[in-house]
Amino acid sequence: MDIKLDPSRDDLPLMANTSHILVKHYVLDLDVDFESQIIEGTIVLFFESGNKFKKQSSSTEETYPSESNEACKFRMPEPCHIPVTNTRTVSSKVGYNDFVICGKGEKDTSGKDGNHDNQEQASGISSSKYCCDTGNHGSEDFLLVLDCCDLSVLKVEEVDVAAVPGIEKFTRSPKLRNQIVRELVALPADRWREQLDYYARCSQAPGCGELLFDIDTWSLQIRKTGVQTATDFPHAIRIQYTTKPQGRSVTWTSDQSGRPCVYTMGSPINNRALFPCQEPPVAMSTWQATVRAAASFVVLMSGENSAKPTQLREGCSSWHYYVTMPMPASTFTIAVGSWTEVKPEICSSNDLATERSFSPFEADFRYVGGCGHMEYPCRFQNASATTQEIIPHRVFAPVCLKGACQETLLPLIPPCLSAAHSVLGTHPFSRLDVLIVPANFPSLGMARPNKEKTGHVSDSGSSVIKHGLNPDKVFMQVHYLKGYFLLRFLARRLGDDTYFSFLRKFVHTFHGQLILSQDFLQMLLESIPEERRLELSVENIFQDWLESSGIPQPLQRERLAGAECGLVRQVSAEVAKWVRVNRRPRKRKRKETEEVLEKLLPDQLVLLLEHLLEQRTMNPRTLQRLERTYHLSEQDAEVRHRWCELVVKHKYTEAYRNVERFLQEDQAMGIYLYGELMVSEDARQQHLARRCFELSKEQMDRSSAEVVAEMLY
Repeated sequence: MDIKLDPSRDDLPLMANTSHILVKHYVLDLDVDFESQIIEGTIVLFFESGNKFKKQSSSTEETYPSESNEACKFRMPEPCHIPVTNTRTVSSKVGYNDFVICGKGEKDTSGKDGNHDNQEQASGISSSKYCCDTGNHGSEDFLLVLDCCDLSVLKVEEVDVAAVPGIEKFTRSPKLRNQIVRELVALPADRWREQLDYYARCSQAPGCGELLFDIDTWSLQIRKTGVQTATDFPHAIRIQYTTKPQGRSVTWTSDQSGRPCVYTMGSPINNRALFPCQEPPVAMSTWQATVRAAASFVVLMSGENSAKPTQLREGCSSWHYYVTMPMPASTFTIAVGSWTEVKPEICSSNDLATERSFSPFEADFRYVGGCGHMEYPCRFQNASATTQEIIPHRVFAPVCLKGACQETLLPLIPPCLSAAHSVLGTHPFSRLDVLIVPANFPSLGMARPNKEKTGHVSDSGSSVIKHGLNPDKVFMQVHYLKGYFLLRFLARRLGDDTYFSFLRKFVHTFHGQLILSQDFLQMLLESIPEERRLELSVENIFQDWLESSGIPQPLQRERLAGAECGLVRQVSAEVAKWVRVNRRPRKRKRKETEEVLEKLLPDQLVLLLEHLLEQRTMNPRTLQRLERTYHLSEQDAEVRHRWCELVVKHKYTEAYRNVERFLQEDQAMGIYLYGELMVSEDARQQHLARRCFELSKEQMDRSSAEVVAEMLY
């Protein structure tokens, strides 16, 4: 890491010392409070350390100053009045059929309807440190560093997992807490239900000593006096904390019906303002979470089970989700709101049979060692799951969009799932929840690029994501567009049959693992005969598509060839008609025939409007006819965006209402329109931009609001 780094500006620090110790499982127990706009509760982290983490006599690790450039100061937290749940008495006879999840005062049996057919995992070590020592320097205490920001940490304590009733039947060393955790995380995949149950029981165990901790802008640092190695550091700790209303990992807003909701943003800092974690993608872990909210709210999460609410008391419900496939902490998502589940009006018996879930008992579940990831209950080892074209799915939306979803979205999901299965093979997950997100959801929020080489990586694993905090970078789509066209280019060069056959093989080979672009390209080229590679190489592809600016040469040649496409020719003909319409005088001659305009597909409309944007002038009469001909204000966001650009460019005041609507309802895409409104230096347009921003800035995500504010003021 660059010592001169100013993390408050552009670069995002990855600070967790994952080279020393890894989180293998999180247990979250949270309450969502919409009045105070905070999420509070506890998180229990279960760790694993290995031989490479043994105490060292010396170290060459770098140390990085904290914001104040002072030495680390550790403190014991103030007395905390939030009670920690006592150990629950649960039957020690736990098997697949009596899986128990212990929540905060309730028994959640939602796991029973979890459509789980998963087995193995990807290992990896990477990322973090900033202040003080994260390794072992002489007699100094070992320092655990977690990625964290915008959180109020109230208490950190070691968990007495040895106090769990019945734990002696599970482990060979019932009195050694770290050994209990080691054996727990090492349980084989076919005991995943038992493992989750013991994680839940251990998370409810009493504390056995508070730990020293300190928190700065980007990290939470924890140590135990006298413990000098990661191996001896407590392998199960409980952190009591609350989020902050302004936390950058969650957005408190309203849905399209005007009802309050909250969701994880995923960008630019992933989940570190939702819970303390290890952020680097290689820090793969599983998790389970119990979330409580008012009974009028629905809690959705990226879990493997189809959770249903459990009423705790009047006006309060609990939801429980879990994941058994180890994944980066950034994949943890949560959305809480007054969503309504959208169901088909008529559901045939055939549909039910197709979408029925498979449990490990019904399916031929086994681990045969054919996967390249670490062990977890893998669906690729499940004979029934491999043939399941349409996995169970639910659709949630604001009340006002229920009808539109029922009519348009629901019929699309089964054929999309079936098509994905036909191309890629086994669905990696056993179920799917689809949520219509609020208007202010950043469209590229979940697509943040993660690079293996993010800068200098210290011995502890700390590094930075260059420009990770630069709000402008969030809206730079070039890398996404290039990636899309690269895949299209490869498909056309190799042929659909060859390309899709490779994709299926690639997914089967690398599922459950972290993969780099070069791994994908290398395997692609190795899977085809040398005579069919057509001078393609990983080096050439990187040079043409990644390391060179502008439009890649192969794409330019393809674009010229695409001009011969029938759909493109049709658009070109329509553009010519509109140019003629625009040039005609207001009063036409009697014999002059009216232009006959063709119907166009949405993609064709986008191309049409892009061509018309190249026209220097378009009169209001032409624009009015254009809108009426294609009903542009009713089209999808891509079409409406181009239409709004035309409106702004030609100062078509009659359609300013369309621009205002777009800026309110499509906030992420509307960022570019704000710039065009201001660049025009038209007083009315600038007033429109500022008025729309004032109406929506409180609900916009932080990056969007910062970028727009710089444009306007």
